[in-house]
Amino acid sequence: MDIRELNRRAVRASVDVVAKVTAEDLGRPTPCEGWTLADLLAHMIAQHRGFAAAARGTGADPEAWRVRPVGDDAVSVYTEAAEQVLEAFAEEGVPDRVFTLPEFAQPGSGREPTFPGTHAVGFHFIDYLVHAWDVARSLDVDFAPDPELVEAAWPIALAVPDDERRLRPGAAFRPSVAVPQDASSFDRILALLGRAVA
Repeated sequence: MDIRELNRRAVRASVDVVAKVTAEDLGRPTPCEGWTLADLLAHMIAQHRGFAAAARGTGADPEAWRVRPVGDDAVSVYTEAAEQVLEAFAEEGVPDRVFTLPEFAQPGSGREPTFPGTHAVGFHFIDYLVHAWDVARSLDVDFAPDPELVEAAWPIALAVPDDERRLRPGAAFRPSVAVPQDASSFDRILALLGRAVA
């Protein structure tokens, strides 16, 4: 299946979870160390906008990735940003475009990191499958993604480097953690990406 369709489904699932957030929830802690739910949503919104810009050739602009504090209208702002990235990814030729993704830069490299469109959409897909779980965990509600999404996410999760980059402030993923032998496939993905599911 086209990675863009898988991503669309993951983003729609995240929109459904975020729709449960109220203004009173924004101070809740999240699985992302040191982040409140407001911080997490601000990050997710910024990433949607940044990836949309990258799909349209302007990903090198730092303003496209700027994280802005969220207010009481966080749900509507999130939904708008989600629509923005889905529209950008749906444009003709996106899989063949080159995406500039500054957050993947190696310190001291002095060059902007670029990726094929298909890979970049894959990065976005795994990020939002996991961040939807983060939001659900913060709200103490269930999140069970479609098995087809989980199956597609497994090889992407395996390919995410488990190195010192995960220790940087604001890193989307933390070092991998152990899981029980009987853990579900999705729990294994979460553990690979540093989420304690127990």
